[in-house]
Amino acid sequence: MKRLKLIWDFHGPDAQKTAEHHEIHLKQFIEREKLPLNVTGAEQISDVHSTAFLVVYEDGMIAVRDALKPHRGEWYEG
Repeated sequence: MKRLKLIWDFHGPDAQKTAEHHEIHLKQFIEREKLPLNVTGAEQISDVHSTAFLVVYEDGMIAVRDALKPHRGEWYEG
């Protein structure tokens, strides 16, 4: 089954810390909603741009998207 990476972008000098904190909330959401995948992360793109992400199966994407409102998404291969 195809998987999607839902992404939240954070900008500014505290972007990495904010992304790491957001990942904590994504993990809590996974646990609370009993999602079948447990793939999250925080990535530093530059000194002032970081992302947090959550990977979901394609068939569950709309419910998660509507609940969490990510900034963007992309197909996930990993």
